[in-house]
Order: sequence, then structure tokens, then C-alpha cells
Amino acid sequence: MRITSILTTGLSVGFLFVASVNLSPACTVIMVGKKASTDGSVMTSHTCDSHRDGSRISVVPAAKHAPGSLRALTKRKEDDTGPMPRLARQATGRIAEVPETFGYINAVYGIMNQRQVAIGESTFEGREELKSDKGLIDCDTLTQLMLERATTAREAIQLGGALIEKHGWCDFGEALMIADPNEVWVMEIVGPGKDEVGAVWAAQRVPDDHVSVVANGARIGRIDLSKPDWFMASKNVVEQAKKLGYWNPDSGEPFRFNWAYDPENRIGAATTRREWRVLDMLAPSLKLAPGHNDYPFSVKPDQPVGPKRIMEIFRDTYEGTEFDMVKDVTVTDESGKTVKSPLANPFMPYEMNDVLKINGGWGRLGERSLARWYTMYATVIQVRGHLPDEVGGIVWLGYSNTAMTTYVPLYAGITDLPADYKTDGRTTGFSRRSAWWAFNRVATLAAHRWGDMRNDVATVRDPLQEKYLAAQDEVAKEATELLKKDPAKARAYLTRITREACRETTDAYWNLGDLLWTKYDEKW
Repeated sequence: MRITSILTTGLSVGFLFVASVNLSPACTVIMVGKKASTDGSVMTSHTCDSHRDGSRISVVPAAKHAPGSLRALTKRKEDDTGPMPRLARQATGRIAEVPETFGYINAVYGIMNQRQVAIGESTFEGREELKSDKGLIDCDTLTQLMLERATTAREAIQLGGALIEKHGWCDFGEALMIADPNEVWVMEIVGPGKDEVGAVWAAQRVPDDHVSVVANGARIGRIDLSKPDWFMASKNVVEQAKKLGYWNPDSGEPFRFNWAYDPENRIGAATTRREWRVLDMLAPSLKLAPGHNDYPFSVKPDQPVGPKRIMEIFRDTYEGTEFDMVKDVTVTDESGKTVKSPLANPFMPYEMNDVLKINGGWGRLGERSLARWYTMYATVIQVRGHLPDEVGGIVWLGYSNTAMTTYVPLYAGITDLPADYKTDGRTTGFSRRSAWWAFNRVATLAAHRWGDMRNDVATVRDPLQEKYLAAQDEVAKEATELLKKDPAKARAYLTRITREACRETTDAYWNLGDLLWTKYDEKW
């Protein structure tokens, strides 16, 4: 086999591993209505696909605020001064605080509050000229404000919409997938235009018996505000599009939010391929064809969906499909014969599509898989109305690459997390003080010999995942009984269960990383 062809390809892969942190469209979200789930849960989710984001997970307590108190606001800012590139925060201003705020689980974005309001996020960027630096609120902050103040998904949308209209949106186009125990909505937001203060937004509800997906492209199309149970929007949503020439009412075409405010992502496989893949995996009977630019906003799944199924989908790399990113990777051996490259076996199929221009190459017009090497963390969130809030809300949290991670349950009623989950791996560089590094080290090692190491990873990942999923009925029963007698003891019980799962899984991944170092020492 010609060494040069392997080395050249390998170097290209290595370069793309570095470059894609800032270039790749990121973050996939899957939503499930309560009649489409296995147990009546409403679900949202999120893959935080950016290695600039932080790994710190914290429990923000509920709080009371004195009259006249102000709430500080910040926005993200790139910071390359530390051991690793990261996102820092800079002040934008202050707004009036509310008398009481709810406690919530927080990471880069707010995740879920004590009332089982939960949020997933996916950036779609939209039209660059709409971004304004005059506003005070970015996406990270908006999710936190919603969780601090809202008791339902609808209330979160209404409160959030009012805040960004008044104080201004200072971010790119963003989609927030907001759930409560009854329903789940998609809210999409763009800026008001350069040097303007305000926002343009729309929201659409996912039917209870449907599933939906957002993959870095706006998904809301036609809006019918005469149906408030299904749609909400800012007052300027249509007029702004007309004013800026994004939609012509005389064209005969109906107004569609996504085509007006995010047209580029409708024509690129980076978004639409993932939309197709998720919907096709959940509803194969529909036989949705790949390559379209307008998939249904939501579909009815062929089978009820549980958290385990979403975890499985988040591992996907198109393996076994015509879009498998390594299916066409070939090299020339010593005899001149064309053979399938061994790169297709040991390496995870991340950037081979770009190396050999497979399936459209890189960028918005190219594509990416659901599982990515640069995922910081992922969540699969269940909110369950038939249980008390403290135990009804579960954030299944997994660190690093979703193809390799184990998700641990964080309950709405917990009061704390282990210290290594509260330590940000982006500020420390490699450190055993940060749990994220246990998972990220495994992901980094295994990606380079995935054909073999995937078996080692599965041996650790799968039994742990099955154990935590299987335990939930017993945990719910025990916590519910304790809540009737002593709520403080119930919260302590849930906190202990969460901490034990975090500790067990982190230790297992530290040991797995050590195993991979040693088992394959002479096989690199």
C-alpha cells in the first residue's frame, strides 16, 4: 500500500479536526410529544457541538430578590488567552429582576428548571445583516432568563419574546426547543438588523403524537397566528421580511419564516441531511427521500420513542446508508490494485467526506453526521406530568462525542453535582479535576482506531446505560414516597442517585481511557 496516500489523507483528517471547530454547523435537537413517547414523557434534547463551549454543569438555586434589584446580562466572547480556546462572557447591561426566580440546571445554556421547563438549542445563524450589537440578550442568557421565570413552555416563549423585543437580541439566528410536561415548541429568533434594538421571532408547537428535529436550520415555515394553540410570533415577523425584501406578498408565494430569514440552510446538506436522517429513522414507513430542502416540520413516529432511542440516533454517522462517509474511501496498494482503505475501518467517519469530496464536501452545502468529535455535552431531557416535578424531570447528560458517551440522570430536584462536573475543562486544559476529560480522552483515542476500539467503548458504555435506564421506575417510586413524607429527604435521595451515577460513570471512563492507551500501545 502506498504510504504517501495514507499519510496525506491522515494529515488532511488531522487538519480538519482542528479547523472544524469554528467552521462546522453544530447542534442537533430531537423533540417528542407526550403521545409519541413510550411513557407519556415530553422530550427535548441538545448536542452542544462546539469545543469552544464550556463543560461546567451546575445547579442554580431558586432565589428571592429585593425590590429594585437588577439582573446582570452578558454575552459570549471568544477567548484564546487560556490553555484552550473557549468562550468567555462580557457584560451588556442590566434589567429589572423579578421577586423570585426558579432553580435550574445550567451548562452553556439553561437546561431545565424545577418546574420541568426544559430547553434544547440549535444555531442556524440566518442572514448576517440581521445581527445587531445594540441588544442586551444573547441565546445563552435568554435560556437562563426563561428558566428563572417561566412555569410552562408557552410562558417561556411569551416572556422571552417580550424581553428580546424590549431589550434587544444581540445574537445570530437561534432555535430554542422548549418543553414542559404537556407540550414542546420550537421558537426561532433572528436579530432586528444592524444597529437596531429588538428581535424577530416565531414559535410553533409540535403535535402531541409527533416528533420533530432541528439541525442548524430554521424549521418553521407558514405561520397561522389565528391558531394561538399552535403558533406565536413577534408583531413584526411578516412586516420586517417585506421591508427588507425577504418576501414579496405579490409573488403569489405564502410567507414562510424559514425561507425568509434562513434561506441558505434550506439548500445545504449540512442541515437537510440530518433532518432527513432523524425523521427517516423515527418514521421509516414514510419513505422520506434524501436530498429535499423542505421536510415536514414534524411527523408521527412508527414506534413510540424513549430516551434510549434518541441516544442511539445521536450516535449515528450514516453507517449502512448511501451517505456513509467512508464507503468510497479507497487507496492503491503495492501491486497497483485499488482497494478499500483501512481508514474506513479504524477511523470514525467524520471528515472523509471532505478529504475525498464525498457527498458534497465541507460547509453548508456539504454535510455532517449527527455524532461529532467536538461535542462538548449532550442532553436528552424527559419531563413527566404524571410525577412530581422533583423526579418527573430528568436531564440525561452525556459528555463529549455522542457516539461514545454514557448519559447520567440529573433530576429536577437535585441540589448539587460532583465537583468534577462543576469544573470547566476548557479553562484547565487536560485535568483529572474535570469529568469532561474522562469522556473526551476516550473519544479522542477511540476515534483514531474506531474499528477496534468501538467494541471496548461499547463494553463499558452499554451496560452502564442500561443500568441507569432500568433503574428509573424504582427511583421514581422511592422519590415520590419520600416527597410525601419529607421533601428535603427526597431531594437528598435524588442528589445521591445522581452523584453516584456521575461518579461511577466518570471512573469507568477514566479506566477505559487507561485501557485504550495500554491495549493498543503497539498497534497505532
